[in-house]
Amino acid sequence: MKKIAILSLSALFVVSSLFTSCDSVKNANNTQKGAGIGVAAGALIGGILGNNIGKGGNAALGAAIGAAVGGGTGALIGSKMDKQAREIDQALPGADVERVGEGIHLILKEDAVRFDTNKSTLTTQAMINLDKLIPVFTSYADTNIELFGYTDNTGKPEYNLSLSQRRAESVRDYLVSKGLKASRFKTSGMGIVDPIATNDTPEGRSQNRRVEFAITANAKMVEDAKNGK
Repeated sequence: MKKIAILSLSALFVVSSLFTSCDSVKNANNTQKGAGIGVAAGALIGGILGNNIGKGGNAALGAAIGAAVGGGTGALIGSKMDKQAREIDQALPGADVERVGEGIHLILKEDAVRFDTNKSTLTTQAMINLDKLIPVFTSYADTNIELFGYTDNTGKPEYNLSLSQRRAESVRDYLVSKGLKASRFKTSGMGIVDPIATNDTPEGRSQNRRVEFAITANAKMVEDAKNGK
């Protein structure tokens, strides 16, 4: 399971950085990272990073970061997210799980949820893999789940945008059909942007036909954390 840390500093100016290569940063405990971000600064940093990444990079990653609260509240939320991320990683090893800020960025690509070209229908294997995540999502009911659908570059961009939306909705509808509350979900179609593999090969295009998750604390989890729960 990969981890991305957010570091921030300055009483007057907020400076933030996102690191993926430094071992000392990757190995730091996420609970400690959350405690190191002040409440106001943490929210501001999350918003800045989330907006910038969402516009110029990965939208799901940006959404996960953008929900940061910071301070002691963020530390408690981070601890819960640490546990949930580990359980997701154990339940579905084929998924890519990242702990970012006080949220979780989850990528379900060909090893977990595969879509055929020009299709938004979940395959049998995709449903089996989603079933493995349902107990984890049920155990952590006080989280919001934002789904981002993607396509490869086959076909017109306008059509792919609609197709990617349907893919995100397919995942949401299946999870809701299994008992998760619909109010927890938000869906977005991203089309052909942010490919995670080359579109020049069938294998690469298969990986790009995917759904990504941004898992963040809902209002209840935030309020409980403020009360030390």
